[in-house]
Amino acid sequence: MSRGLKIGLGIVGLAAAIYVYYTEIKPVVIFGLRDEYAHAIPFQKIPEGLTSLSAESCGQCHREIYDEWKTSIHSKAYEDPFFQAYWKKDKNIWVCLNCHTPLENQQPTLVKEIPRGRVEKAVQEPNPRYDPAYQKESVTCAACHLRDGVIYGPFEDSAAPHPTKFDPNFRTAQVCQRCHNVVSGPAQFYNVGPCGTYAEYEGKFFMQERGFICQSCHMPEIDRPVATDSPIRRGRQHLWRGGHDPDMIQRAVAVQVKADPPDPKPGQSVAFTLTLINAGAGHKIPTGDPDRHFTVEFTVEDGQKQVLAEQQSTMGRWILWQPAIIEFYDNRLLPLASREYRFAYRVPAQSEGLILKARVQYHILTDGQHEMLQTKYGLTGTDPYRFLIYERDFPLSGAFAAALSASNRQAALGRQPDGASCKAS
Repeated sequence: MSRGLKIGLGIVGLAAAIYVYYTEIKPVVIFGLRDEYAHAIPFQKIPEGLTSLSAESCGQCHREIYDEWKTSIHSKAYEDPFFQAYWKKDKNIWVCLNCHTPLENQQPTLVKEIPRGRVEKAVQEPNPRYDPAYQKESVTCAACHLRDGVIYGPFEDSAAPHPTKFDPNFRTAQVCQRCHNVVSGPAQFYNVGPCGTYAEYEGKFFMQERGFICQSCHMPEIDRPVATDSPIRRGRQHLWRGGHDPDMIQRAVAVQVKADPPDPKPGQSVAFTLTLINAGAGHKIPTGDPDRHFTVEFTVEDGQKQVLAEQQSTMGRWILWQPAIIEFYDNRLLPLASREYRFAYRVPAQSEGLILKARVQYHILTDGQHEMLQTKYGLTGTDPYRFLIYERDFPLSGAFAAALSASNRQAALGRQPDGASCKAS
């Protein structure tokens, strides 16, 4: 075989390999398909005794639950500006709707077939029973509670104007598994998928042994009537506060700062250590969308706010997205785990007015990602995309030790010795 022919065959082979990769292997979305969410929840009919599937209709009897749901990210999962911008970036691929509007009633097309598991090749047809107004309810009441004309719930003795049935899964984390357990797909090399919070919880048996489930923190217990004129019983608030809520992030995180020496003098070198602790989450922090991350920041400023020294560290995931998805590292914190961040500084002879600032911030997006979504994909709204979780000023002259002690005492308030800040079920 001539050299020219060999080169030609090699080029043809390479072209064929590239073609196969980009048509059959290359990731189209950032997760794989799993049976539970490869298709929408089948079409649900209105149960006997009810006139509508809308959440507002449910709220006629379950008013407090409905009012809570309206404030939740579940009720906004479709219209959420961040989702809409990311979804536009992903060319409005249908599979995202299977969690953001999970009922077949809420989706404009029906997926009949997914050849070779390739979402971009799915065979779709118009959905004649699509309700665009219902789509805007996102993760609505029926998505979790209605199947085949029956309302499922956590109580065995429900008396209601519609068919009901006790489902023990409502007393477990299993009800969260469908959408919070995204797996990897072809050419996707994650430790845990991009929305794999359930998998992080599931693998941490010591959290389950303590009686913790997802609802322990995200659906706090409450004693009240579940419906109008029903008896008072222990149920749960339908809030689902999480990664978009600063208070939930602060409840999950504890921060301690120490210095060596504890009361530095002018001319001395001092080593600061900030310890970040996953004190209140039953999963890694941060969790969910892989863009989420923490930054730990130290700065030294003079009396005129001029920065004399600074240092920043990041905790999160670093992932290559193209041409294959490869997770290079994941330095997030497991439940009850901690990590130390160190910063050294030599206190000058003239230290009057110098301040050490220690900050911890939680980021849903980077500034660059936020700008990209605004300029290219129409991100709207004013929802914050980063939160200040911890900030303390320590004077480098005089009252440093007192400020340090006060900060650590305040950080410890409200947390149990074992790090559990949410009540177990």
